[in-house]
Amino acid sequence: MIMEDGRIVLCGANAYEQKYYFNEQFAAIPDSIKEELHIICVLFTEEVGGIITIVFEEDGSVSLETDAKESDLLYDEISSGLMIREIRRNRQEMFESLSLYYRVFVLHEDFEG
Repeated sequence: MIMEDGRIVLCGANAYEQKYYFNEQFAAIPDSIKEELHIICVLFTEEVGGIITIVFEEDGSVSLETDAKESDLLYDEISSGLMIREIRRNRQEMFESLSLYYRVFVLHEDFEG
């Protein structure tokens, strides 16, 4: 799924519809990583509510975005921000690996080890 601004959605979860989405364009990502992404997204929406989306930026970096319906009085923006920071800190290595994957296999950048 490509967004209007050129970014590509990797995965996301929606508390309102109780659904999880994984972009099959990235089916080659190892199952253990896919499962971890699934857990991250679903736990976020269970704890905080709203919607979480993990996207690849045009440069290959990984962003975590959250949103909520305006009418959702239970959604807590402060908890959302704190949880996003905790996810980024605890999963920094995984997000760096995903960024490298995207840059090599999608953007076709050359990397010499």
